Amino acid sequence: MLIGIIALAALAIPTLLVINAPRQLPRRPHRVPPVALANRVVPKEELPPVEPVAIADLSPEDARAFNASIPFSTDPNPAARPFHLSGSVESQQRAIDCLAAAEVYEAGDDAVGERAVAQVVLNRIRHPAFPKTVCGVVFQGSERSTGCQFTFSCDGALQRWSPTPAAWARARAIATMALHGAVFRPVGHATHYHTDWVVPYWSASLDKIVALHSHLFFRWAGWWGTPPAFNRSYIAEEPQIALLGKLSPTHQGATAAETAPLGDPGATGLLFDVQKVAASLPESALPASVAGDQNVFLVTLPDDMLPDLYPAIALRTCGDRPYCKFMAWSDPARKPARLPPTGEQAAAMSFSYLRDERVQYVKALWNCEQFRRPNPAQCMRRQAAPAPPPALPPSPDVSPLDGVRRKPAAQNKAGAAAPATPAPSTASSD
Repeated sequence: MLIGIIALAALAIPTLLVINAPRQLPRRPHRVPPVALANRVVPKEELPPVEPVAIADLSPEDARAFNASIPFSTDPNPAARPFHLSGSVESQQRAIDCLAAAEVYEAGDDAVGERAVAQVVLNRIRHPAFPKTVCGVVFQGSERSTGCQFTFSCDGALQRWSPTPAAWARARAIATMALHGAVFRPVGHATHYHTDWVVPYWSASLDKIVALHSHLFFRWAGWWGTPPAFNRSYIAEEPQIALLGKLSPTHQGATAAETAPLGDPGATGLLFDVQKVAASLPESALPASVAGDQNVFLVTLPDDMLPDLYPAIALRTCGDRPYCKFMAWSDPARKPARLPPTGEQAAAMSFSYLRDERVQYVKALWNCEQFRRPNPAQCMRRQAAPAPPPALPPSPDVSPLDGVRRKPAAQNKAGAAAPATPAPSTASSD
């Protein structure tokens, strides 16, 4: 009897445990990004777009799973060429501080991460798709609350916290070495990176080449990620960045309109908001473009307009054109009617503005012989008038009237040349 009770209990107890066990929810599968990620390889004939940083709606766990599913590129990963900083002492100090800020705010107080971030910035400077200054690359898009290329430049991080003096000193030391020839080889020619717990929409269009700690580094697929694509030169005119004023003495005293990075529409070095002034100009005041080219304007400047306002009329005139050339003269008599201007007309030009979004370039220049500017970088280069060609001596055998070579003078039988003028005749008498 006892044995029967024990046997019954041995069967009943497991059954009761199974029946009353808590239900296990099915494991939630990893979500994929809510929209298909682009994966087109941009051909050599087309400049790849620099897309704003947009993040797929994924949890950190799902993002890590998605990133892990993307294989690393098996193509070669050559190191970048050494970078050598140039320009004035002040410009170089601005470059060092912009690069140091990118390092410490993007990677934290981590030497390996800071070196990797610095190399990505220098790679971007050499690539045609990005601005051509250190500060221009680091603060590209910082005037927008979203869409900046380096998140710290537009999310308020610079106002919320500052690195310790020791961390800032190390970031500046790493930046100085990178700008004077030190190369961080592991990231090769990477132009993009992100942490492994997010998935930017651009990631599927690029080659994943290396992982460092929690960061993944990418380069463009196809020709645009190869060394020959990194062929642009550095422009040694670093702008002031007002956001860095509390960290950098060389960036102190700048205003927002004064510090727009090269490549942004407001990069004019002025003490007011040029774009607001431009928006206030009436449409009727805008000049017409040159016949046959809707992107080129030859303009006579108003007599009553301050020189500081010239960029405003240029911005209003160019509108949203990705390429625009604006050339202006104070003296209407010296303004050419068509292109190209003569040497004298070019030397008399008062103001010029050029925008080319394909290479992220914007530049406004004044004729500093006509208008004094606070910064020599705002001055046009003086164009020497072409020297007149030397006068050639006239050839004795060439007629100045018809260009036909004269017939050589007749010679007498003795070989002497005939006289140039006939001897006077003598009258004869019958």
